[in-house]
Amino acid sequence: MDPERPAPRDAPPGGGHRWPRAATAVLCLGFFVLGMDVTVLNVAVPALQRDLGADLAQIQWIVDGYALTLGAAVLAAGGVTDRIGRRRSFVAGLAVCGAVSALGALAGSAGQLVAARCGMGLGAALLMPATLSLISNLHPAAASRRRAIAAWAAAGAVGGLTGPVVGGFLVEEFSWRAGFWVNVPLTAVIIALAPVLVPESRTAPGAARTDAAGLVLSAAGFLALIWSVIESPSRGWTDPVVLTGYGAAAVLLTCFVGWERRSRHPMLPLSLLRDARVSTGAACLALMSLALFGALFVLTLYLQGVQGCSPWQAGVRVLPLPAALAVGAGAALPLLARFGERLPVVLGLTLVTCAFAVQAGTRAGSGYGRVVVFEIVAGLGAGLVACAATEAVMGAVPRERAGLGSAVNDATRQLGAALGVAVQGSVLSTVYTSRLGEGAGGAVPLPVAAASARGGGGLPAVAREAFVAAVATTAVTAAVVTLVATTAAWYWLPAGAPAVADGAD
Repeated sequence: MDPERPAPRDAPPGGGHRWPRAATAVLCLGFFVLGMDVTVLNVAVPALQRDLGADLAQIQWIVDGYALTLGAAVLAAGGVTDRIGRRRSFVAGLAVCGAVSALGALAGSAGQLVAARCGMGLGAALLMPATLSLISNLHPAAASRRRAIAAWAAAGAVGGLTGPVVGGFLVEEFSWRAGFWVNVPLTAVIIALAPVLVPESRTAPGAARTDAAGLVLSAAGFLALIWSVIESPSRGWTDPVVLTGYGAAAVLLTCFVGWERRSRHPMLPLSLLRDARVSTGAACLALMSLALFGALFVLTLYLQGVQGCSPWQAGVRVLPLPAALAVGAGAALPLLARFGERLPVVLGLTLVTCAFAVQAGTRAGSGYGRVVVFEIVAGLGAGLVACAATEAVMGAVPRERAGLGSAVNDATRQLGAALGVAVQGSVLSTVYTSRLGEGAGGAVPLPVAAASARGGGGLPAVAREAFVAAVATTAVTAAVVTLVATTAAWYWLPAGAPAVADGAD
């Protein structure tokens, strides 16, 4: 234990600081499960449509409900985590996720499934900031913290990107319901390990209060925004109801910012965002997540509908992406130590932009080789960004506010992921439908489900051309997003390695 650092409150004898690596492994395992839950149903589109009659908008809500609820609630949960205890929040979040997963497995309609996914998001909102703030407290030395954050970032991202593999196997061997049941034993094991290995940590009781008004305004604003994006292809982008949704989102989010300026106990202290490392790092994480998780949603549809893969085969074919991401996160460590955060963030975002340029060249006759190139280049870049941008945010936040810093980091990631599925799914649907013209059915996954029903034979030629054109358009959209993020990182992230004030290994 660091002699200059007081022992965490309620630290169990023989746990936590005595075995920081074991404690970190437990926290990373919890974060891995959280990441896996974001994408585990991506490859279950045909099965969900067949069993529940879900259309594209409902599919997007099933996929997005988890990340949206998590992103909207995690800022408030960060303050609660600091007050009631970070390990306690970690365990409570896991318990909620496991219990609601069992309810999701028993769902009989798309609406019930959306509700279950939202409930899991609430549990994850308690869990997620606790993981990173506990890791920061377990590793006060800068070099050790960077390694632990790299492992944490890789665990969550690899969980999210291997979700389709797990989901594909479960769908083929059992059903989409197994994607929910799998959480029950996993969360039970982590809950049993946490009190033994992870120390309790909290700020002074009463130091944080729940900003109920801020939570309601932010959640309602993002809900209105994502609802509008998802509903735009089917209702029309200029439909009065959709335009009203966009207007409501703008008003609610503006009111949220105004409330946070005046609140005595803001959920998101705006002063925190004045630090360029926090604001720019969080923005880069959000835009990278928007591009990458949206692309993963599109890619699993493409592999099943155009390349004729089964759910399991589609999941296996996205494995190069998490593998490359883990390599990228490891490569970020020496760059961080020597150059600071700006270089690895800018380099990573540049690689992700180049990967989407490759994906934008997809044609009807393109093979899996182009997909592999995209996955490797995008994964390497995303790993660099995930590690370096997280270090930028957490390195700029005082240790006593680690829960809030973690919540800012987590909220931007998850809202970016939710917007990514909404935006890229809507662009895919709009372009695909317009290319096919009237009679397309207005729902992209329907032909994907039909292809699956034919035994993986793929789409008819006309639909294949339309679908591939839509995939290319989503790639161009994502490339523009990551290019904007690259420019922001170059201009606003400070250059050079930050001064190390918290010791060394």
